[in-house]
Amino acid sequence: QVQLVESGGGLVQPGGSLRLSCEASGRIFSVSYMAWHRQAPGKQRELVARIHGGGSTIYADSVKGRFTISTDNAKDTVYLQMNDLKPEDTAVYVCNGDFRTSLSSPPDQYWGQGTQVTVSL
Repeated sequence: QVQLVESGGGLVQPGGSLRLSCEASGRIFSVSYMAWHRQAPGKQRELVARIHGGGSTIYADSVKGRFTISTDNAKDTVYLQMNDLKPEDTAVYVCNGDFRTSLSSPPDQYWGQGTQVTVSL
């Protein structure tokens, strides 16, 4: 009912920047929050950043000061600006959101397929 499609991943050198985008489409009545998670090989998925409908944000300690999450509500899109990238940022980045599809439906979480970010020389 809600589809999330990420884009913007790729290969970048340490110290470089990337901007990820995640566009939500489908039957969207309201959005509680949208977020970015990441999963590196052999590691558990971790929350990178989350932005709530009111604009409040939270970040993982490892990305504070380097990553910025933002939204374009008119486009139901969430962005992740990543600066000063480090090799340890290498992971699949997955978009996630909490949506209602109608006034009477409870909120539910939806996930994208992910986009690969590789930080290497």
